Amino acid sequence: MPLAAPPSATPIRDRLESKLRAGLAPETLIIRDDSRKHAGHGDRLAALAPADQGGHAPIDGAGETHFTLDIVSARFSGMSRLERQRLVNALVAEELRERVHALSLRCRSPEEQA
Repeated sequence: MPLAAPPSATPIRDRLESKLRAGLAPETLIIRDDSRKHAGHGDRLAALAPADQGGHAPIDGAGETHFTLDIVSARFSGMSRLERQRLVNALVAEELRERVHALSLRCRSPEEQA
């Protein structure tokens, strides 16, 4: 019987990548986890409402809460910056509700990358 693959060390990043690739078919997709830069936020955010009540995603020191995304996709052609950001946020809405606190987005069409 084949052995099961070990669990990923970056399950949220993996989910982001899967959903963005499926929804945008990007020419370029760079995902950077910036959570380590925000490690001290936990104490200040502990008093906020739970995530399921519109509050902050869990802060447990495990990372995968702050990401920078650099995406080049033909889907962005003809879209405004706001429309692009809304599209990305819709694709990863579940992750934003569950764990991801912040996304820094750079969304470009192939024409803009050239």
